[in-house]
Amino acid sequence: MDTSFPKDRIRVVLLEGVHPAAVEAFTREGFRVEADRGSPDPARLREIAESAHVVGLRSKTRLNADLIGAARRLLAVGCFCIGTDQVDLRTARSRGVPVFNSPFSNTRSVAELTVAEIVMLCRRTVEKNAQMHAGTWDKSAAGAHEVRGRTLGIVGYGHIGSQVSVLAEAMGMRVLFFDTAPRLALGNAERVGSLGELLERSDVVTLHVPATPQTAGMIGRDAIARMRRGAMLINNARGSLVDLPALREAIGAGRVGGAALDVFPEEPAAAGESFRCELAGLPNVILTPHVGGSTAEAQEAIGRDVAAKLIAFVNAGSTAGAVNLPQVDLPPQPHRAGESAEATHRVLHLHRNVPGVLSKINALLAARGINVRSQRLETDSELGYVVLDVDPTESAAALEELESIPETVRTRVLW
Repeated sequence: MDTSFPKDRIRVVLLEGVHPAAVEAFTREGFRVEADRGSPDPARLREIAESAHVVGLRSKTRLNADLIGAARRLLAVGCFCIGTDQVDLRTARSRGVPVFNSPFSNTRSVAELTVAEIVMLCRRTVEKNAQMHAGTWDKSAAGAHEVRGRTLGIVGYGHIGSQVSVLAEAMGMRVLFFDTAPRLALGNAERVGSLGELLERSDVVTLHVPATPQTAGMIGRDAIARMRRGAMLINNARGSLVDLPALREAIGAGRVGGAALDVFPEEPAAAGESFRCELAGLPNVILTPHVGGSTAEAQEAIGRDVAAKLIAFVNAGSTAGAVNLPQVDLPPQPHRAGESAEATHRVLHLHRNVPGVLSKINALLAARGINVRSQRLETDSELGYVVLDVDPTESAAALEELESIPETVRTRVLW
């Protein structure tokens, strides 16, 4: 069972150059913070996992099952990015370690890059830029078009897709979108009934869907054949969505007028490593190194967002925003008028979700004469998370008995 102890003994290790805003947030709370610009080697990462209470990382550092299994002190993990593939979520879940990320903080940055690429592709800016750098002056307007009046097809109308929709419409574009989930159209955007219809009607197609078995290779040879001749394709979502050899063939044949890609099926693990892509060297093709969300504003927003979630969990037990545990959004611990915040104990009990666990917890507390001021419970198919604010008790034995409940995964008590 974990109990509260001084904040200056809680070790927070932030890796891979997490934004200083996160460091400042943890420092203000009084935690012991260590920040590293890079991703540690295996030996250093094991030391961190075994001794830190909170670990923050981005996309390069990987916390596998072995490391999490050895992390006896670990309370929580923060992924200061969008994805969480770099953490073994199943093992973290089995240990009662919540994993937090920031899925929406870079929304504006990705949307802006997408809109910029729409303009550059339609104006064939990349080709003109290359010619100028090579010393060639060519003022020809051949193939260059305004975006006003052209049709943009958005595949995936979530946070990013809907922002792209608003920005594109403000520039005079007609907007179509396709999404498998119910979505409210913004502005004059028109929902279409199928991906095929969207491809057939759009001058530019932009992808904003997650990587799933259903979306893998969704833009393959058949889908590309349904696009308007000369239409453009943008993928700032996931590298698994597009069949790159098929796209290269279509661009070479003039069926597709250009493309912009920020994500790829295989990406280098570190800056400076060599990169190869079937589309390199093709006309009117923009290739960027997965920087759609890489702006100072997005990184600061991510730093603040993930740090706030981690602090709320360590201080109050809140799992709001966790990707692998039942979510309970908790306020600070309550106290009666005239009492200090320490006048309540908060019991956090994560357990296997089977009938009768809550009654066992309440019976145990009642037998010890511990008054429960409030109680919250959330469950998923496998786990339950119950939070109880109770009157203070010096009976450590009563709290330790919670650990003896057979279904217990992890218990923590905040004084």
